[in-house]
Amino acid sequence: MYQQTQTYLTQLEDLLKQHQLWQNTPIDPQALNSTVPFCHDTMAFEQWLQFVFIEKMQMLVAKQQPLPSNFAIAPMAELMLTEKDGGDAIIALLTEFDNVLGSSHE
Repeated sequence: MYQQTQTYLTQLEDLLKQHQLWQNTPIDPQALNSTVPFCHDTMAFEQWLQFVFIEKMQMLVAKQQPLPSNFAIAPMAELMLTEKDGGDAIIALLTEFDNVLGSSHE
């Protein structure tokens, strides 16, 4: 499951870069102090994907820690990325990723 998760994360990063939704400069550390879901009060959704989701998931994979289950990122992506270039491809990938991690991965 770790290898499959890493593959999804790599594909997500590639899509974000391909559609110019990847930020090359570090995010303001204060933006990470948000207490609301997806940090939507301090950063754009694509920034959350890059600086929170991908980083956290890569850390879990690298340390072979338990992966989250029963989460749904695709619905938020649908709200935030539908009008953005590449949004449909990112939403499709996140939907598939949600389904994989939502299923038993023991």
